Amino acid sequence: MNIIETNSLTKFYGSSRGIVEVSLSVKEGDIFGFIGPNGAGKSTFIRTVLGLISPTSGSGAVFGKDITKNSTEILKDIGYLPSEAAFYNRMKVGDILDFSAKMRGADCAEERARLCDRLELDTSKRIEQLSLGNRKKVGIVCALQHRPSLYILDEPTSGLDPLMQKEFYTIIKERNDEGATVFLSSHVLSEIGRYCKSAAVIREGRILVSDSVERLGHTGVKRVTLRGVSAIPKIENARDMKLENDTLNFLYSGKPTELTRQLCEISFDDLSICDPDLDEVFMHYYAKEGK
Repeated sequence: MNIIETNSLTKFYGSSRGIVEVSLSVKEGDIFGFIGPNGAGKSTFIRTVLGLISPTSGSGAVFGKDITKNSTEILKDIGYLPSEAAFYNRMKVGDILDFSAKMRGADCAEERARLCDRLELDTSKRIEQLSLGNRKKVGIVCALQHRPSLYILDEPTSGLDPLMQKEFYTIIKERNDEGATVFLSSHVLSEIGRYCKSAAVIREGRILVSDSVERLGHTGVKRVTLRGVSAIPKIENARDMKLENDTLNFLYSGKPTELTRQLCEISFDDLSICDPDLDEVFMHYYAKEGK
């Protein structure tokens, strides 16, 4: 079953591009990564799917329900964390969490206490006393404390220190193991590769590719390292060439036989060829579509 499904979903702000003909499916039980640089359309897609803004054209469904006709019903079982959550500065953290729970008509006291303990969030402080990271934690608890079946998280770890990032993803993995679906928007490629099962890459409002993270890694691109090189040579289908301390590194996307032919014309002492890491793979998609 697809928890989220859109067909040619488009949103323009006047003449400005938001998203263009986005067709996307997120299966139940998935941890789905939504990858793209700032301004790519990630937040616009999320807000449109949630019914917070109306699409210009196209359609979408969450839990099998139309996003424009049933948005209020859909939101009841979603935990949404916006990229930038705003709270009343004079309110205490505990009061905000209580208010969030009451809006849903749920008793979240026990779960809230567990989350605040794990995230080291002091509920007695006022919002104006909190750092950016602790404000992010308030948003996380608001999104998680009612234990919904679908989490839509927009840049959830921005502002968190590395230890809290790790704890956050531990919690998300636990929820997913219990059957929840997670839609995770991020421009931090390493997070997607480490925690997500499937992913889509968006650029300038359009989906470039959508597949399992494992299959997305099989692009045919290789990381090549040559040692004992005195100058950067010309190699067709090579990019990101960097020469440091007689060591040349680059990505190669052509045929292996063509690479070996070109290497025979270069003087070097040692050679290694391996698969690139996932960050480099995703950047390959950006570079490919940007030509």
